[in-house]
Amino acid sequence: MEQRRNILVVLPHPDDECFGLAGSLTKHVREGDYITYACLTLGEMGRNMGVPPFANRVTLPQIRKAELELSCRAIGIQDLRLLGFHDKTIEFEDKALLDGKIGELLRTLRPALVYTFYPGYSVHPDHDACGAAVVRAAAGLPADERPEVRCMAFSRDHEQYIGKPDVIADVKAYLPQKIASIQAHRSQFQVPELQGNKKQPTKEAEERFGTERFWTYRF
Repeated sequence: MEQRRNILVVLPHPDDECFGLAGSLTKHVREGDYITYACLTLGEMGRNMGVPPFANRVTLPQIRKAELELSCRAIGIQDLRLLGFHDKTIEFEDKALLDGKIGELLRTLRPALVYTFYPGYSVHPDHDACGAAVVRAAAGLPADERPEVRCMAFSRDHEQYIGKPDVIADVKAYLPQKIASIQAHRSQFQVPELQGNKKQPTKEAEERFGTERFWTYRF
């Protein structure tokens, strides 16, 4: 039997885990791995308030926290850490503080694998800044202690610059958990393929959500 691995996920917002990563994380859990998800912010500056609106600027942080916790339960994530940074300001945070928080997680958890965003190719400034901080923190470790860092990327023409993904994961077997993760963030998403109370993934959902892609960061 394979030894249990520690997996670290570092992302800036509640819901960053659901579309591009939830299937792979569910697979890790099913294989016996232990997942720590470090979420930098509560997404408190998000513009979506539900359809019809049920949140407001005051209540949104706690609603998004509860949605994140529900998503983690759907996936099976065992350890959720909320790092307390402010939404939409990650690129302006003190790098020593940000890198230090992530570096501490790397040193104490000693993960075999880290998931984050690919810096420069992930559309949102918080995504890029988060990925850059993970890369800096990992680069500060001795080479023989450095985990594999797998990154999500989806900016326009990103493959022209970073090539094809190193990992293409078929996660159709874990779509029920992935769909539950997406639906947990109901203040943020109204996904046509997932509307209603369908128990089984539709063909449209399988085509859209059944594959996840990652780029291994080259130090």
